[in-house]
Amino acid sequence: MSDTNASFQADEPFFHALLTPHRSLGRTGFLVLMGALSFGWLVTGAFFLSRGAWPVFGFFGLDVVAVYIAFRVNYRAARAREEVSVSRTTLDIRKTAPSGKSEAHRFNPFWARFSVARHAEIGITKMTVEGQGQNVPIGGFLDPESRESFATAFSRALATAKAR
Repeated sequence: MSDTNASFQADEPFFHALLTPHRSLGRTGFLVLMGALSFGWLVTGAFFLSRGAWPVFGFFGLDVVAVYIAFRVNYRAARAREEVSVSRTTLDIRKTAPSGKSEAHRFNPFWARFSVARHAEIGITKMTVEGQGQNVPIGGFLDPESRESFATAFSRALATAKAR
C-alpha cells in the first residue's frame, strides 16, 4: 500500500504553468472606450448632419464599428491557453486554440530539450520543447518579460526532473 502511495507522490507535477495572452484593456476599459467613441461619433456626426454633410455621419459610424470588430477579434484570440506541467516522469503540454480545439503533447523530461532563441535587443523570440520526434513551440503569444520569467522557471523545473 505504501509503495503505491510513494509512486503516486513521485509522479505528481511539481511545476505547473498556465500561459495566457495578455490583454491590456479589460472589459470595463473596452466599454469606456466604445462609449467615448460612440459619443464622439454622435456629437461630430450630428454637427456634420446639421450642415448637410450626411455621408460623414455614416462613415464615422463605420469607423466605430470597425474598432468594435477589431477588439472582438482580439479578445477572441485571447482565449488561447497553454498548460505546461512537469513531474518526475512526464512533461505535459496542452495547447488550446481560441476555437476551443486542444492538442496534448507528452514528453519524458529526461529526454526533452528546451530550446530558446534570443535576439540581442528583444530578448527571447522563440521557445520550443523538442524530444521523441516532436518539436512543440510554446509561449509564442507571451510578452518578452513573461517569456524570460517562464523560460527561467521551466528550465529550472526540467533540471529538477532530470536530477530526481
